[in-house]
Amino acid sequence: MQIFVGLGNPGGKYAGNRHNIGFMAVDRIAEDHGFGPWRARFQGEVSEGRLGSEKVLLLKPGTFMNLSGQAVGEAMRFFKLEPGDVTVFHDELDLAPGKCRVKLGGGHAGHNGLRSIHQHIGEAYRRVRLGIGHPGRKDLVAPYVLHDFAKADAEWLDDLLRGLSDGAAALAGGDQNGFQNAVARRVAPARSSTSAKPEKSARPAPADAPEPEPEPDTRSALQKLADRFR
Repeated sequence: MQIFVGLGNPGGKYAGNRHNIGFMAVDRIAEDHGFGPWRARFQGEVSEGRLGSEKVLLLKPGTFMNLSGQAVGEAMRFFKLEPGDVTVFHDELDLAPGKCRVKLGGGHAGHNGLRSIHQHIGEAYRRVRLGIGHPGRKDLVAPYVLHDFAKADAEWLDDLLRGLSDGAAALAGGDQNGFQNAVARRVAPARSSTSAKPEKSARPAPADAPEPEPEPDTRSALQKLADRFR
């Protein structure tokens, strides 16, 4: 058994927030991989299913971001799991929008959801860091993460979520490179050399096309004479 945790805040008010990209990730995995219906458990919502040969519990804490560790700790203890059996999907300010990185252990970098999880299960769990970009100033961070994604973000966000779902089985099986490659194929697909549009070139005139008529000479007689000796 593994636990895949998506971080976010519960309720429709927050559903489209940048801070809720973790919820979006596990929702997409549940939908694409035929997981069971979401139900209330462990101070949140859970959905059970399989990714490859691995049994996985998807968890969305319902305690709000700052208390996420309560739900994660309760689920982990119930199934007698170790922190290494837990993978957390969360928003990452220090990555460009659409970027994805996997990390095992380390600090929480000020992320309140991770801070809470640290307090309840320690730091030796796996994180899937999902880039949302940075607003540029520290005082703008809170309103930025608690604001909905812009319409312009829709395309890369959908590609990223599809990539996470594509690679979920590899991630559950411990194949980190396979997971990252699956994400990369969605967010930065390889371009075939045959698919590139050829550059426009001048179209040659048909062989039997008439010669263009010369432009009339408008020079004066004096100008013509002067031009002959230049």
